[in-house]
Amino acid sequence: MLTPPDTCHSEATAALCAADVARGVTRMLLRHDLPAISEVPLDGGRRADLMAIDPRGQLVIVEIKVSRADLLGDGKWQDYLAHCDRFYWAVPVGFDVSPIAGAAFLPERTGLIVADRYDAAIVREARTDPLPAPTRKRCTLAFARRAARRLITTHDPDAVQAS
Repeated sequence: MLTPPDTCHSEATAALCAADVARGVTRMLLRHDLPAISEVPLDGGRRADLMAIDPRGQLVIVEIKVSRADLLGDGKWQDYLAHCDRFYWAVPVGFDVSPIAGAAFLPERTGLIVADRYDAAIVREARTDPLPAPTRKRCTLAFARRAARRLITTHDPDAVQAS
């Protein structure tokens, strides 16, 4: 059961709230067999908040927004569409999602997830727009290599720096 946020509305706690949303979304994605990693660098210098891969190899990007100003000021998010088959917005419980329903946020293409630190729910499913095969291969290999490097650092934090 999703619970209303206690701290998501102040700037001082925005990072904590974003981490809570990421945790809830990651748990929900994993239940749907979509393992995710956070803070994924993309071609062009962009960084996805979360990226996941499904059993068929489709890539999902989730962009987390915990403040209206951040949502409305984000002019780069459409660059993420070239790196995924499905794109979702993720927001905390109680967030005003009315802007995300507006044409500027491509509601016919993008999905919406509402989350707390324990769970998440898909409120609007994202449309699947298949990536071209060469793009899928490049993005999938980058995802796998990043995940492997992160796993290595759990066993030997100095290993990646030594390579």
